[in-house]
Amino acid sequence: MREIVNISFPGLGIDEFSIRKIAFTLFGKLDVRWYGILITTGILLAVLYTVWRGKRNEKILSDDVIDVALVTVVLGVIGARLYYVLTDSGNTYDSFLDVIAIWQGGLGIYGGIIGGCLGIVLACRVKKLSWRKLLDMAAPGVMLAQAIGRFGNFCNGEAYGSLIGETTAFTFFGKEHILSVGEGSLFHTLRMGLSPNMYSSVQTYYFHPTFLYESLWNLLGFVLVNLFYKHKRMDGQVFLFYVSWYGFGRMFIEGLRTDSLLIPGTDLRISQCVGLLCFVAGLVLFVLCFFLGGKKTPKVQVAEGAQENGQDDAPAGETEEGTEEQEDAETDASAPEKGE
Repeated sequence: MREIVNISFPGLGIDEFSIRKIAFTLFGKLDVRWYGILITTGILLAVLYTVWRGKRNEKILSDDVIDVALVTVVLGVIGARLYYVLTDSGNTYDSFLDVIAIWQGGLGIYGGIIGGCLGIVLACRVKKLSWRKLLDMAAPGVMLAQAIGRFGNFCNGEAYGSLIGETTAFTFFGKEHILSVGEGSLFHTLRMGLSPNMYSSVQTYYFHPTFLYESLWNLLGFVLVNLFYKHKRMDGQVFLFYVSWYGFGRMFIEGLRTDSLLIPGTDLRISQCVGLLCFVAGLVLFVLCFFLGGKKTPKVQVAEGAQENGQDDAPAGETEEGTEEQEDAETDASAPEKGE
């Protein structure tokens, strides 16, 4: 495996430069790669964002968020690795060490999402928190983490798409389409040069920087989901926004990649099919939330401890005004009558 990648973006005026996959070496033996650094940075920022969102909107304690995050990150990594191993028909795994060897690459984001969601639900059940609120809090942070993590693929010189010349190939659910790529088009402007690469050891070829497409898509989604957050009708709706947004984008971006995993016995790309499923299911449930959620209820006064732990609001009708009237009535009843 080449440890130095030569990359250029001529359409953006960026001449060829080199990137080392290894950031530094510990104790002269342990190589620390940029991929791992960027993935870890994304995870930490996602946790910090979730803590901030819990304080700002959901009144959930930071300690509770961190406890949930510890379980979520572990199960997310396990899920991402298992998803990749189970869908990777091109490699053989002869031992348990081969299965868990994430340092050799091989993580599937959909498996990470499934494992992470399972971690949130389980941890919230134990701590008696609303898992729907935690999913809402975490979803935007996950989008940010994905936007950052994709640059780990950039540093590895991987996860790029098909060749860009006068035309380019796009595969949509097993059927290949040839698209014209003229001078000045978006694809032509964003094209990425790699040298050396899988095609030649000397000549530079240009490819779709699909890592960049997905990173920008997630970054845009992160901005939009934050604008939407305060307008949600039901807990869980922000998470559904994320699921449908990411699924829609991944469904198309996957059609430009050359390293997609296929459903055995078919020409269908697994990530494209899962993306379609996420988009349709997420969108339907997202829209239903507007009808089932109803109008926002008046702000109610609840116990401070219940607010801090993200528990349900007080029963309808127990507004601040109603509480004050009740206190006045109790005061009048307890006051001594004249003549006593």
